[in-house]
Amino acid sequence: MTTAGEATMDDAPRSDALVDATAAAIRARIMSGDIPIGAQLRQAELAKTLGVSRTPVREALRQLQTGGLIEVVPHRGAVVRVPAPWDVRETYEVRAELEGLVCERAVPRITRDGLDDLRKANEALRPGAIRPDGSSTVANDSFHTLIHGIAGNERLARVIKEINEAFPRNVSALVLQDNPRHREDNFAEHERIITALAADDAETARREMQAHVISAGEQLARWYERRSATVFRG
Repeated sequence: MTTAGEATMDDAPRSDALVDATAAAIRARIMSGDIPIGAQLRQAELAKTLGVSRTPVREALRQLQTGGLIEVVPHRGAVVRVPAPWDVRETYEVRAELEGLVCERAVPRITRDGLDDLRKANEALRPGAIRPDGSSTVANDSFHTLIHGIAGNERLARVIKEINEAFPRNVSALVLQDNPRHREDNFAEHERIITALAADDAETARREMQAHVISAGEQLARWYERRSATVFRG
């Protein structure tokens, strides 16, 4: 016979899994731009779209708020956070240090096949190959993810992923699409990183990656400055 306490314990993992799945579904829609920055997140509407009750949606929104992807605004409720430029710059300063460490760790571990994979990923980012369908973001993320895998530190890769998920990825795609010079710089910066990795030059690889991430963060911050009416707060 199952007691009430046992039923509660059995139900808890299923409930947590549903909340996590709901949060992941909402996060995916925000990251893709399906739910744009500044948009209000209505629990009833999300519950209907995702085919769940309001309870997991409510808990999922709390989870996303803790992660910094959404915020609660007076009289509006939960909305997709519009990052302030200073927040972007500070976050990318931290990311630059972490990505630099990843690059340094990758130097003694990278193989010829790994270098070939990086070159292929970056080739998709060649300015003439850019397409306005989000493929540039996929290729760019792939480039960095490949290096994370080569570095062989899952915790480090996970922290970087969490930082990236604080900002919708579709905005990064728009930054590349809107700025031809930035596309050219992004491609060239990746090429310099590959060259340093191929040369077993850990110091240069780290320095080039740090500069690359800082540059990307600055471009993203400027995009928010141009597009947002609520850039400076606090």
